[in-house]
Amino acid sequence: MLGLSADIGIDLGTANVLVYVKGKGITLREPSVVAINKDNKKIIAVGAEARRMLGRTPGNIIAIRPLRGGVITNFEVTEKMLSYFIKKTNGRKLFFRPKVMICIPTGITGVEERAVREAAIKAGARQAYLIEEPLAAALGAGLDISSPSATMVVDIGGGTTDIAVLSLGGIVCCNSLRVGGDKFDEAIIYYIRREFNLAIGEQRAEEIKKNIATACLADQETNISYEVRGRDLTSGLPKSVQVTRRQIYEAIKEPLAQVVSAVKDVLDRTPPELAADIVIKGIVMTGGSSLLHNMDTLLKGETKLPVYIAEDPISCVALGTGKALSMLKLQSSNIKKKYCYLENVRNIS
Repeated sequence: MLGLSADIGIDLGTANVLVYVKGKGITLREPSVVAINKDNKKIIAVGAEARRMLGRTPGNIIAIRPLRGGVITNFEVTEKMLSYFIKKTNGRKLFFRPKVMICIPTGITGVEERAVREAAIKAGARQAYLIEEPLAAALGAGLDISSPSATMVVDIGGGTTDIAVLSLGGIVCCNSLRVGGDKFDEAIIYYIRREFNLAIGEQRAEEIKKNIATACLADQETNISYEVRGRDLTSGLPKSVQVTRRQIYEAIKEPLAQVVSAVKDVLDRTPPELAADIVIKGIVMTGGSSLLHNMDTLLKGETKLPVYIAEDPISCVALGTGKALSMLKLQSSNIKKKYCYLENVRNIS
């Protein structure tokens, strides 16, 4: 039996894909990983099942993350992954193809934007709309961005950090850098290799990050330790070592400094009147990597401003894409005027 399609919003993240279905909320949260048979190019698994295969597959199977740094690096695999998620959320037999709203980083190029657009259309979207991540994050966090008062959002995801000051429904100034949770993982992998001569994979590095990594080191936390297992690069044999919170802090200090520098750059370029608003309202953090231990404390200390983590930081962008998509159907001119950020939404049929 054919089903009617529901419009959907997609947070197409480097680490995870979240899908918002109109009238249902967020119905899907899956890692952005696809497992493929190298011989016949057939998709074996997508999402959580494929992620479990990272670093564990036989020679004829590869587990791919088709997005890096917030952009598509493997177009064909991204298209298949999107198609799978759209069908999974809307049903396999649809009478109408859905309208889709997808978030993009603020620093995306025209070529990269076109790749997202084409992947969405080929994956089954009737119309594709693109919205910048800070706008979607602010909407999803429930912030009022339509007023002349400033709102500052720092969205730290898996592949990118997007920082923006918003006012009157638009982005006043922004910065986007390809630093996020993945860079923290890479820094941990490199540090463990250099200091302990031990090779570990992405999943092990993420596990270390979630358990003992911190953005701001307190004296009483320096000796907290964690057992890390991997392969000894000298002997080639399995080996385990103990790493401390201080050591992991040292490992990720450089990418953290890049995030802080980008936040300060946006603050430096913010008009004085809006900067005065931020002093009162503070900075709102969204994205999965904003949950890194003491990340808000680090930004508070560096900017001397109030810093708040959104209620559900991981879901903010997906919720925002859904809200923006629902606003597109509003026909009242006064509503359109109130939500003038819709002018920043790019429509691709």
